[in-house]
Amino acid sequence: MEVFMEAAAYLESQHIPVEAVGEPPLQEDVFPEEDLFSPPQTDRMDLPDNPVLHTPVEMLDRRLMVLRTILDSEKLYLNELETLLMPMKALKATAGTSQPVLSSQQVQTVFYQVPELRDLHRDFYTGLRDRLGHLESQAHPETDQGPGPGSEQGEEKEQGQSGYQLMVGDLFLKIVSQLGVYRGFIDNYESAVEIVRRCTQTDQRFRILAESMMSHNGSDRSKTKYTFEALLYKPLDRITKTTLVLHDLLKHTPQQHSDHPLLQEILRLSRSFLSGVNEGSPCKREVTLSRGMRRQLIRDGFVVDVYEGGRNLRHLFLYTDLLLCTKLKGGAQGKQAQYRFCWYLPLAGLKLHWGPEMERTTDTHQRIHATRAKMYLLRHELRQTMKSVPQKCLAARTIERSRWKKMEQLELMILTHSPLLPLELHSPSGKSHTLVMSSLYELEEWREAIHKLTGDNIEMVPPDLLTLTSSCVKLRMTQQPPLHSILPGEGQSLCGTLSVAVHSACGLQQPASVYVCVEVDGFEFYESQAQTHSSISSLSPHWDQEFSFQVDGAQNLKVLCVLQPEEGESCEDQVLCKTSIQLDPGLLQKRWRRQTLSLGQVEVTMSLKYCPHPLDPPCLVPAQQQSIFCMPIGAVAQQEGVLVPHVVRCCVEEVERRGLEEVGIYRLSAATSDITNLKTAFNTSLREAVSRLRCVDVNAVSGILKLYFRELPEPLIPTELFQSFTKALNIPDLSSRSGTMLSLLQSCPSVNQNTFLFLLHHLKRVSDRQHVNKMPLMNLATVFGPSLLRPPVAVLGQCSPTVDISQEVEVQVQVVYFYLQCDNLPEAQTCISHDTETTEEDETTNI
Repeated sequence: MEVFMEAAAYLESQHIPVEAVGEPPLQEDVFPEEDLFSPPQTDRMDLPDNPVLHTPVEMLDRRLMVLRTILDSEKLYLNELETLLMPMKALKATAGTSQPVLSSQQVQTVFYQVPELRDLHRDFYTGLRDRLGHLESQAHPETDQGPGPGSEQGEEKEQGQSGYQLMVGDLFLKIVSQLGVYRGFIDNYESAVEIVRRCTQTDQRFRILAESMMSHNGSDRSKTKYTFEALLYKPLDRITKTTLVLHDLLKHTPQQHSDHPLLQEILRLSRSFLSGVNEGSPCKREVTLSRGMRRQLIRDGFVVDVYEGGRNLRHLFLYTDLLLCTKLKGGAQGKQAQYRFCWYLPLAGLKLHWGPEMERTTDTHQRIHATRAKMYLLRHELRQTMKSVPQKCLAARTIERSRWKKMEQLELMILTHSPLLPLELHSPSGKSHTLVMSSLYELEEWREAIHKLTGDNIEMVPPDLLTLTSSCVKLRMTQQPPLHSILPGEGQSLCGTLSVAVHSACGLQQPASVYVCVEVDGFEFYESQAQTHSSISSLSPHWDQEFSFQVDGAQNLKVLCVLQPEEGESCEDQVLCKTSIQLDPGLLQKRWRRQTLSLGQVEVTMSLKYCPHPLDPPCLVPAQQQSIFCMPIGAVAQQEGVLVPHVVRCCVEEVERRGLEEVGIYRLSAATSDITNLKTAFNTSLREAVSRLRCVDVNAVSGILKLYFRELPEPLIPTELFQSFTKALNIPDLSSRSGTMLSLLQSCPSVNQNTFLFLLHHLKRVSDRQHVNKMPLMNLATVFGPSLLRPPVAVLGQCSPTVDISQEVEVQVQVVYFYLQCDNLPEAQTCISHDTETTEEDETTNI
């Protein structure tokens, strides 16, 4: 014991800390359980308070072990980077072909900064390998002489001298000085992963590549199978490991070593870099359970949980084998937030159902619109305050904070009560939960993430709910609800009117009925979603529908192409593809700008225009859509910005989707209640009307179309042309009669003419199935004639030719029948051309 005390006293005199407790063997993986980008929680740069080595020689031996471990780990990391880069050349080559796997821009995004990382670590590995190899060659020179007396002491002395001579600080300094390469990789990581995930789903060639990438395991010949996404994550894992290994290396480097001050500075730089990295960056996160198993967090976010008629904002966590719903309890200022467990569902056997859109009560409608109006006034006041008082006094800052806090509360209320899109979760155990979201784009992202995991062979690990819930604070990737009031900066956002015209789509693999949903973000003062009507079954559907959004703070436009199942199939719609594009106010113009969005295999053509202006305050009560029934057709078309009203197009396309083989279509009547409900829906909300069209009896669809034409205040074919049509029908020469009839059609107003042509072409397609539906052209003319053409009303004091009522009906039927028999009718133009308002060339945006 005295010898130990003397040795300890000597070491302390040399400023070498001493402890009599041994240290466990060094492990290669030295990760603490903390956030990926959080720096190690050590405030000082010096050695730990409880060192474990007794002599400088032991420290140098351990230092050498650390360096050899780093070398082995570096070799494995290089193999992983090489594996990641292996397909880059082939993908670049196919980018210029007619069927690329990835576009050139996508290849550049996926592999951004990866070659630079490979080169950086290759130089580091080569330098460290050479220096360690040189040290070993000096420590074990080839000699025939056996060990002599005192050889062990001499060898220990030589190892100590060679250990002090081994300098590696400059190699680590080169790595740390080029951490900007990692910064670029981290900033691009989310975009790269998004491309990989989307292409894995849409392209079988890329899926095969992305799910079977092989890398060598160090010095042995075994190989490990990786996914593309797992390899992309390796640099994120490496940057944290570098800091932790530097800390370990410094701990085992004596203070007298020349590397010690340099390693201290390198560790400071590395920690500084990590502290500047956004800890919310997308990454794989795991929690260790009580049984030593690991559960990985895939996605998290705030959703509305509907339970027993009530709504609650919850934080949902998606792990590899379960869904965890928690309640966020915000702590007092300066204290950490906590989570309280609500429920969980295993992913094994979990069924998902995108339910029909919920309906709001009148009271909820009024509350939401009143809240939006209050939010608008608060935001207006805050804008005025920020402009008028650049340097505020304490009282002014207090008032401003109070207003922002009130704004946040109002936005939370909107976030909780406005969502209408339900995602139903059904577990095999009988448990069910309903999540409600305001964005179809967000709902589809959750559905895709959950469906991908439920499709795998899941081995359920019994959840340690206490550990899992308590880990949410450090594992969460979403820190707070998506409130715009939390970030008051304006940034590059839109404020004014954004107009979107959805024209057509192409690239469908088979004929299908599809519709397009459009969503904009920003403050929810106004309606931010719209959708086209469902197209007829086609490979190249057309809509030509225009929407106008009043936006404040909008930065992104989200577009989804949704498949509507055919009659008799599953009643659940399916999102075929989706994308999100950034709205740049510098690029958007007051004139229409046409562009094509490439959503994988499907391309959607649309036009955008933006008019910045101060917004009017939203109404305290829900804005009522102007009625379309019993209104002049020209006024309705002008209001909608089209040449054929939406009610006509929606009904026609729905009949063609599921009514062409319905016996007696347009002749048989439907329930009066169904037609009345459809009429009310079209008069109040086109979006609601389109949803109802898909569910009602097809005869109700045909009935509402007939009712629309019948209730027009002026018939589709102007009344003043009735006598001219009567005379034209009596022209004996067929050629002259045809010319006169076409001239009369061309004399009609543009909206009337195109709507009539649109209807005629539809009725001819109905008649093409007359062997099934029993509706030839004459039957259809008999049904529609009296609604489309009416005789003038006799006015007292005016002389007008008297026509028998039977003759009137005959004229009405014969006019429609004549046009139905024509083979040279021009095609109808359904929408005002948006190309006439801009000289911009079409542009394609690959998403």
